[in-house]
Amino acid sequence: MNYPANLKYTKDHEWLLISGSEVTIGITDYAQSELGDIVFVDIPTEGESVEAGEAFGSIEAVKTVSDLLTPVALEDIQFNSELEDAPELVNQDPYGKGWIIKATLADADEASGLLSAADYEALL
Repeated sequence: MNYPANLKYTKDHEWLLISGSEVTIGITDYAQSELGDIVFVDIPTEGESVEAGEAFGSIEAVKTVSDLLTPVALEDIQFNSELEDAPELVNQDPYGKGWIIKATLADADEASGLLSAADYEALL
């Protein structure tokens, strides 16, 4: 499994790429392998704000649907529109073309509690 060191991780298997007040979020390589073939990604919160701990969407695989939770408060959520026609990008390239949302951090200090790649690997 692959866990890039430049990302932050959550116990719910999301990754975050933080650049200033901007954040890109997706699911980890581990999460996509556990879910299996991704068939649909639903982000009803596009353009909205969500609080830390809330679901910003869901991801559907052949056998299950899982909520996507944010560990930090987000504003102005933007969905990766490529996933509408090609949800399998989450399986094929979870840290690249398979990113799920981009947003603005409402409070950058909330990101301090996220896991490093080494911490995330130890969790697994």
